[in-house]
Amino acid sequence: MASSMRSLLSDHSRYVEAFRLFLENSTEHQCMLEFIEKKLPGIISSIGIGKSAINILSVGGGSGEIDLQILSKVQGKYPGVTISNEVIEPSGEQILSYKERVATTPNLENIKFTWHKETSSEYKSRMNEKNVFKKWDFIHMIQMLYYVKDIPATIKYFHGLLEAKAKLLIILVSGTSGWARLWKKYGPRLPLNDLCLYVSSADIKEQLTTIGLKYQVYELPSTMDITNCFIKGNKEGELLMDFLTETCDFSKTSSPDLKNEIMEELKKPECSEEKDGKVFFNNNLSAIVIEP
Repeated sequence: MASSMRSLLSDHSRYVEAFRLFLENSTEHQCMLEFIEKKLPGIISSIGIGKSAINILSVGGGSGEIDLQILSKVQGKYPGVTISNEVIEPSGEQILSYKERVATTPNLENIKFTWHKETSSEYKSRMNEKNVFKKWDFIHMIQMLYYVKDIPATIKYFHGLLEAKAKLLIILVSGTSGWARLWKKYGPRLPLNDLCLYVSSADIKEQLTTIGLKYQVYELPSTMDITNCFIKGNKEGELLMDFLTETCDFSKTSSPDLKNEIMEELKKPECSEEKDGKVFFNNNLSAIVIEP
């Protein structure tokens, strides 16, 4: 019998709901903010030396929450310098949220924002057609390489746009995370979607070595509380299972065998840790900083 499982990305409103729950139950944003607070100032310490303007490109900027934190660190490092912040983001909804966030955030007077409603590959095609190769002082791709068809070509293209002292920052799930283990083991049995690739920092490091690019990796420890996933019929737990498996209504549409296997896998120490009666999934991220 053909499986009735379908990708979570095929149901936009359910995906948004599951993603919101994921952020509520995980330290995803906290671990990124800690990295921005503690490590980013050192990473960007040379990008604006001797410049009257700094050009930043955000690839897959989403709703701008993390972008604005990054910009505040650049402002802190280079007070008074004009910043041009361009954002590539295919979702009109996310761009709208980003604009609303900018409108209510103080001290952005010296930053000029430009939004491009397109994917990274559409941006690349548009620039190539115009024969424009604008150079950037800082490019970042945060949690977006899962949605790219040709990752090595994408990294190579944006790396080629770096100024001499610039940096390219990639943040995505760590090769040591529960995600990497889950995807490796069960990816082929879950509804594959053209929109989303199961890729971790381990894959990116391998590709960077092959391309011959110099990089540095920072591990960002993070967890997600998945206790509710083990409570039968719990609505939040079911939504988190959808997010973990990238499957719409996973609990209702997966075979009992697959469901049991994944539930057992989630309890293993390679995926999660049990603490004070709760189950915390390993949501570790990696920040990869690539040199020009």
